[in-house]
Amino acid sequence: MERIGELAAFGTAICWTASAIFFERASKRIGALAVNFYKVCAAFAFLAAAGFLLRGSPLPLDATPRAWAYLAVSGVVGFLVADYFLFNAYILVGSRLTVLFQPLTPLFAALLGYLVLGERMRSAGLVGMVLVAAGILIVIASRNASRGELAGGPAAVGKGGAARLDPRTAKGLAFALASALFQAVGLIFTKIGVEGYDAIAGTQIRVATAIVGFALQGIVTGGARKLFVEARRDREAMKATAVGAVFGPFVGVTLSLVALKATSAGAASTLMGLTPVLIIPPSILLLKQRVRPLEIAGACVACAGAALFFLL
Repeated sequence: MERIGELAAFGTAICWTASAIFFERASKRIGALAVNFYKVCAAFAFLAAAGFLLRGSPLPLDATPRAWAYLAVSGVVGFLVADYFLFNAYILVGSRLTVLFQPLTPLFAALLGYLVLGERMRSAGLVGMVLVAAGILIVIASRNASRGELAGGPAAVGKGGAARLDPRTAKGLAFALASALFQAVGLIFTKIGVEGYDAIAGTQIRVATAIVGFALQGIVTGGARKLFVEARRDREAMKATAVGAVFGPFVGVTLSLVALKATSAGAASTLMGLTPVLIIPPSILLLKQRVRPLEIAGACVACAGAALFFLL
């Protein structure tokens, strides 16, 4: 049973790698808002089917007002805000650099749990945070050291001939970091709201809130036609969004639940945190991106930090 859990955790990392690549492709065609909206719509349908099969109810009608309140806030923060930064980071710096920041999410969540919920913070967690941050800095420094292309354009050169991040890349990295932070905040609200309640139904409440939020965002910002009409006409983008939704919110989340039930949380979290490493081969083979040795080393260091955090 434990081996099944480990395989499921590794499968989760593969699914999240695939979803990041497909979501990046779709976001560059129809924009982050449209991809986010149709992603959560697909996720809601998948969760409704899972709820019907596992709970006998396709909708979270049995949730308490308290659960609705906390999970709704979690949906706004964890999907509406965090995914805004995440998908725009895909556009600005690509999925490979963006997912490098994802190991920070559980670390931020642990820190917030310590500050807000009074949960115990182990010394190994602090060391893990340092390693994750070091891994990210190694990747950024490696890309910045070269005067070649940086995120699709030439690196800017500062005083003394030293390369520095161009504004587009700096903004993309800031967005990736913000996404990890807001996802962690969303996890804290989720943990409070889902206490004593079904996880699938709780996720459905979060997703339903996100659907309403993304729709309102499109209407308020004047992008309703692009969101509801023009985006749907781009069959290539909609196909990529659908495939990404299958790999991410559906298969990926399902496998993660199997992993957490069948093996230890430390082993599952470590294997699921391999996405920054697993995304390197498809980035080279499919996206034709140049990956420097130091970038590979940085991704490995970041994953090692996540492993240290969960296993010790």
